[in-house]
Amino acid sequence: MKSAIVLAAGKGTRMKSSKNKVMHEVLGKPMIGHVVDRLSSIDVDEVVMVVGHQASAIQDYLKDRVIYAMQEPQQGTGHAVMQATALEGKSGDTLILYGDCPLISVETMKTMFEHNQGKALTVLTAVLEDPAQYGRIVRDEQGNILKIVEYKDANDEERKIKEINTGIYCVSNELLFKHLADLTNDNVQKEYYLTDLVEIFAKHRYDVQGLVVEDINEVMGVNDRFDLLKASNWLQNKINTRLMQEGVTFIDPTATYVDEDVVIGEDTILYPNVYITSGSVLGKRNEILPNTMIHNSQIGDDNVIDSSRIMDSRIDNDVTVGPFAHLRNGTVIESKNRIGNFVEFKNSRLGFDSRCAHLTYVGDADVGSKVNFGCGVVTVNYDGKNKFKTIIKDGAFIGSNVNLIAPITVGENAVVAAGTTANKDVLDGEMAIGRSRQENKTGYGLKYKKK
Repeated sequence: MKSAIVLAAGKGTRMKSSKNKVMHEVLGKPMIGHVVDRLSSIDVDEVVMVVGHQASAIQDYLKDRVIYAMQEPQQGTGHAVMQATALEGKSGDTLILYGDCPLISVETMKTMFEHNQGKALTVLTAVLEDPAQYGRIVRDEQGNILKIVEYKDANDEERKIKEINTGIYCVSNELLFKHLADLTNDNVQKEYYLTDLVEIFAKHRYDVQGLVVEDINEVMGVNDRFDLLKASNWLQNKINTRLMQEGVTFIDPTATYVDEDVVIGEDTILYPNVYITSGSVLGKRNEILPNTMIHNSQIGDDNVIDSSRIMDSRIDNDVTVGPFAHLRNGTVIESKNRIGNFVEFKNSRLGFDSRCAHLTYVGDADVGSKVNFGCGVVTVNYDGKNKFKTIIKDGAFIGSNVNLIAPITVGENAVVAAGTTANKDVLDGEMAIGRSRQENKTGYGLKYKKK
């Protein structure tokens, strides 16, 4: 059985925020979400989340994905682990980590569990050229870890050690709960330190080993806004590097934002100031031009999207969008379409090989294939209380400056003449004209200018 205890009870005062520290976002996802998602991906059986300060914020976000344990008051890391009583009596190993360490990788988590098989405790360590004031790892001649010495308590020889404690452990669950009671708070802070468990295990001659993390950034703790920025930049660089290795071109990877779960096909080009956020999937050979945001949307192949916002929508293949278009709320744009500048689609479908070139609003509409919209078309879908549907069938032509007052159906190959306000159905092949007759007044132009 694989279990995990995530420590997330602290106040995080250095963040200078009314928000719970672990709820601050790294690339669009709360830090605690990164940790729990990665635990889920390696099939951890049970996760106990130790909460305290603003516990409800974490509970509202994670809901029933984890088991909650309350630490109140907060009396150290050892005291926090003591609250995870839901795991007492369980077999297997338990990974202990922090909610404010959002960068730890799936690979490192897996390796921790693998490394601890048949052992009592594995400490995740790091080797630093300048270990500063981190706790030092003290080993015996065989490489077994004897203890963790805090910098303030270390002697001159111990301070020369470059291997430091990251605070992340994988431990035999049975031995963990057997010896938690051996922790004491006999220190200035009157707190129970989880690091003391290492020395307790060593004195019992249990097998205590260290595993050196490959990239120190993985165990970065986020304590303030500067750390939050560093974590976001590091993770973004990791994501963008992976995508480039998979065949995606970045014009400037330092100015392109892509969330961790985004999928992008080869030969797609991303320009600067592009934001592609959670839930989005892009196919091959797309060109995403500057100042475009794509969220939770599916984009096919061979599309060009310029300075536009695509939210919760689908674009098929060989479509041009923008500049300054907005697709939202379940919109579907089928293949070989043209969505031009200052066009908005909401909860609508646009069929194959249609055109909507400029200054048009299409809301709650089902539009067929080979339909042409002139400039300034509006589907009037809302009466102040209810939304109504517009249906435009294949081959229809909607002239410029047309209002279609829903509910309304425009039939196949029908024409709605420019300037028309249509409030009744137009049958197949009909032309609808609904505008006042033009009247020209001789000489009135000159009189007007003389006023």
